[in-house]
Amino acid sequence: MLTVRAPGFARLPAARTETRRFSVNAVRSICCLVAAVLAWSAQASPARVKTAEDADAARRHRQVDAIFAPWSGADTPGCAVGISRDGALDYARGYGVSNLEYNVPITPQSIFYIASISKQFTAFSIGLLAQEGKLSLDDDIRKYLPEMPDHGKTITIAHLIHHTNGLREQGQLLNLAGWRGDDLYTEADILWALTRQRGLNFVPGTEVVYGNAAYTLLGVIVRRVSGKSLRAFADERIFKPLGMADTHFHDDHTELVPRRASAYSKREGGGWRISVPHIDHYGSTSLFTTVGDLLKWEQNLLDARVGGQALIASLQTSGRLNDGTATGYGGGLRLSDHRGLRMVSHDGVDGGYRTDAILFPDQRLAIVALCNGATIAPEDLTRKVAEVYLGDRMKNTMPPAVKLPEAELSALVGNYWSPLTDEVVRLEVKDGALRQVGMPTAFVPIGNGAFRPGESTHVWRFSEPAADGPRGLSIKDVWPTTRDFIRVTAPMPTDSALASFAGQYRSDEVDMTYTVRVADGKLAIRWPRRDEVVLEAVGGDRFVGSLGTVTFTRAASGGIDGLTISNRRLRRLRAERLVAPETPRMRVPRPG
Repeated sequence: MLTVRAPGFARLPAARTETRRFSVNAVRSICCLVAAVLAWSAQASPARVKTAEDADAARRHRQVDAIFAPWSGADTPGCAVGISRDGALDYARGYGVSNLEYNVPITPQSIFYIASISKQFTAFSIGLLAQEGKLSLDDDIRKYLPEMPDHGKTITIAHLIHHTNGLREQGQLLNLAGWRGDDLYTEADILWALTRQRGLNFVPGTEVVYGNAAYTLLGVIVRRVSGKSLRAFADERIFKPLGMADTHFHDDHTELVPRRASAYSKREGGGWRISVPHIDHYGSTSLFTTVGDLLKWEQNLLDARVGGQALIASLQTSGRLNDGTATGYGGGLRLSDHRGLRMVSHDGVDGGYRTDAILFPDQRLAIVALCNGATIAPEDLTRKVAEVYLGDRMKNTMPPAVKLPEAELSALVGNYWSPLTDEVVRLEVKDGALRQVGMPTAFVPIGNGAFRPGESTHVWRFSEPAADGPRGLSIKDVWPTTRDFIRVTAPMPTDSALASFAGQYRSDEVDMTYTVRVADGKLAIRWPRRDEVVLEAVGGDRFVGSLGTVTFTRAASGGIDGLTISNRRLRRLRAERLVAPETPRMRVPRPG
């Protein structure tokens, strides 16, 4: 007796439902039929699975489209996005407009200036030269850059790569030297500024402060060691081998780039204004590429087809401070944990360009967003896309909010100064939340005197004031070096005190003379070719403005003898007060 059923099918036809007896030939016929059914079923199953996969992919792509929907209009800048999974392109699309003047849409083939994402390619180029024994990461940079000043402490190539070098920020030095935002910035200009500096932000290896000067110098080192420009070297050793045909380091701002996306920032009063950097320097920036090409590079960070596993691993290994503290920054790559998953990333900001590239190595997922509007935050967008793909594997690491009465918030209001960095942060209560003055992000209380800025995991923690001292504030962001502040308790300057600060101040380090004057009851500072900057008093001899903190210094006699300018990436640039020559007195002849 033989009873036959095929999964998913009804019982084979029979006159009755009872068991039937079959001859050998009948059994053979039925077996052939069963084999045919099973073969068909085996072929049909992959099709059903494929259909399910397609449906799942379509669902993901609709969610990605929804994330970028605010930037998908026909009259707004936008983004190109590219997503790869395990080396295969999963999705690529453009949103918004590449050129608002000619109504050219953004596509995955649009070429973007990607700003600081460029740094990893510079670090990789240095790594290739180190592999060949042409340099060592422990070399003193003055071996290749003898024009750099001797600061009394060795700065190594590794210090440049990991932002532990202490160099002052190149763009801010040029701004203080009179360059305007739309001026052409060249490599020669940057070398001019860096070689004039007599001070560092900190002793090399003791802190980590992100900056651009280091990577501009790395680009110069590539040229001097290899005999080729960074553009030619990277093209030959990285871009061509990886098939990145739409990628190059841009070393001539007048060069035509087909399919280039322009960039924009908001115009006061509404609309957009062109915001494209004018620079002829690279290493820290100036890479042009597409989302597709950048995904090829992200894949190389996984499979090391170019460079080999040892070099790729070194790029993804954190630098360390002199005391062994990991910096969380490798070779042009940020190394972090995002909601419980290991993440390798970098962002870029310059002019109106905003870019972000993230890689989850363990899940082999890469996401790239290249945008051309200054109000777009691609790092938020890429992480939302990551949740679409990996949300079921992510943890909720955001500290929960707690409620605080407004009276407790008001007790924290004030000006706080860092003795280490000479920075000032100003805090106010606005719309029921603690905020930095002039900044939109509300601070969310998370308990025990700590706050997080918005949805960030950074922690601002206040300490109770001691009986004989001011309240303290410590800020812990993505970097391991915590910045400590104390509340400013010095009184605000009187009108007569403001007048005593007026005068001229000279800085040979940027070859500039600054004029300080009193205008409408406030101090203002100006220098040639730059708009005047209004300085807000924060107490005593300290003021803040758009250029950072301005602190007036005093001689032993108590008189004002100079000023310093500081911000996060440039500390205590000094200008000496110039004493006006005395007006000769007219000699009056004596009678007789």
